[in-house]
Amino acid sequence: MVKLTLLGATGSIGSSTLAVVREQDPRFAIRLATAHSDHQKLLRIAREFEVPVLVFTGIPDPAVQDRLRRQEPSRRIFFGEEELLQTLASEDYDTALNAISGSAGLRSSFAIAARGKKLALANKESLVLAGHLLMPLIQSGTAELVPVDSEHSALFQAIGNHPAAEIRKLHITASGGAFRELPLAEFPKITVEQALRHPNWEMGAKVTLDSATMFNKALEVMEAHWLFGLPYDRITALIHPQSVIHSLVEFIDGSFLAQLSTPDMKLPILYALSHPERFASQLVSTDLLQLGALSFQAIAPERYPLYFLGLEAARRGGIFPTVINSANEAALRLFLERRIAFTQIPSLCDQALQKQQAIADPDLETIVEVNRRVYEQTLAKG
Repeated sequence: MVKLTLLGATGSIGSSTLAVVREQDPRFAIRLATAHSDHQKLLRIAREFEVPVLVFTGIPDPAVQDRLRRQEPSRRIFFGEEELLQTLASEDYDTALNAISGSAGLRSSFAIAARGKKLALANKESLVLAGHLLMPLIQSGTAELVPVDSEHSALFQAIGNHPAAEIRKLHITASGGAFRELPLAEFPKITVEQALRHPNWEMGAKVTLDSATMFNKALEVMEAHWLFGLPYDRITALIHPQSVIHSLVEFIDGSFLAQLSTPDMKLPILYALSHPERFASQLVSTDLLQLGALSFQAIAPERYPLYFLGLEAARRGGIFPTVINSANEAALRLFLERRIAFTQIPSLCDQALQKQQAIADPDLETIVEVNRRVYEQTLAKG
């Protein structure tokens, strides 16, 4: 039985992971689960899966903390990021799935890797902000990293044992998000409700909005750069509206290998948890006769400027991926709070990049501090 830690248990990835654990019983046992502040949902999860250790990172009120501990005397309950990091350093688990949203998941990935545990990574920001630190830590110890993002899981499966020298290019697919067919003249009038309606996937608010701007693809290009050790000129993204082919590997002999399935995150989650094995499952099925035509198209700069701005930050490297990611997180909050228009998101990110001085090889504390400062400065502009 694999002892599992689930970070971000109450989010969309967490919910899909619970479905996998439910089906695969008794292969997995959840020993530690976390949430930001949704204590009602996490307590339901803890009771169903008999989770002995819980951590809430977003409940600072001592009175609420005391009430939750009294309510669940049979469980150990902790609060705040520092206590989360301590539990990751001390609790007994084999595999940790990091599904914390955004830059908040960064330190947890390092804590898991430092323990030498298997890291099933759904938090792409861990590599975007600090891939130059996290990958050497993993490669120098006993830790293992398996990607959970559907695109990187597809690349991971297609590459297999092929060395980087045999790969001509990685092709990451994108749905195009909620506005791939919306006339450009309508963009200034985009509402929060429209932006949160993804055509193919059920995801959390941040990932759905990043899909609408295509910033998620810039993040995924950065993530692939660190995961697979390829330069940016050998990684690209393209729109595949059906979201059936999750990514493709183009080899130097001209052949392509792709992974395809019905779009459902339970499949890459199961693969990450079972790797290097494959477990039988009925959670996701794909009927080839029902797929219809599969098509591809280029990403248009006028429709998705934030994708190209993200690539610019990636190529500049150093601290710049942290800056644009932090500015984007703040801009998304401003948009969700209806304080800026959808079309202002790229401009706020560009302003943050223009203001930042280069730092070529930032350490983790510098990344965390710049991330905090840029977020606060961007938020103040709303």
